[in-house]
Amino acid sequence: MAATTEHTTTDGPLIVGLGGTLRANSSTERALRYCLAEVERQGGRSRLYAGPDLDLPMYAPHELERTPKAAELVDALRGADAVVVASPGYHGAVSGLVKNALDYIEDLREDPRVYLDDTPWGCITCAYGWQAAVGTLGQLRVIGHALRAWPTPLGVAINSADPVWNSHGELVDESVQNQLRMLASQLLTFARTSGARR
Repeated sequence: MAATTEHTTTDGPLIVGLGGTLRANSSTERALRYCLAEVERQGGRSRLYAGPDLDLPMYAPHELERTPKAAELVDALRGADAVVVASPGYHGAVSGLVKNALDYIEDLREDPRVYLDDTPWGCITCAYGWQAAVGTLGQLRVIGHALRAWPTPLGVAINSADPVWNSHGELVDESVQNQLRMLASQLLTFARTSGARR
């Protein structure tokens, strides 16, 4: 099981990343980890909720009790300066695991910052084929808008059918590396701008 991790080596913006699958070290999780590592390299802080951390009860708006994992996720999102979401493209759509986790953001509806109002929102998708990867990316952007967040100009769609990873699971595709670095940079830049306005 992938543990929730937090790195606090600087006082930079806190970027909360969530996503992956229930299979530890999935390509989606690896892409998310790469992006968050780049956030830290550029002076930010990161907190990761990988696939198994998102194995939560189905969100029920009428049920007020939360499991410890669900309460921790909501609290982390409440304090996030930016959020990056990574989803596999399952049959051309956001996975149920990721969507259910995002539904818990409804718990922020009465916060001073309603939902993720004015919060940078990064999107990463992985699928075995461009159609599902790009379609899922569009859905994540729509979800971000619905939560009053600001999707970054760059979203990263990864075609897992391409030789993106080596046999050790390391990202070797230079184009994808550059995109994930740019996504981290945009998240930090906009988080600092958004934070100055609050």
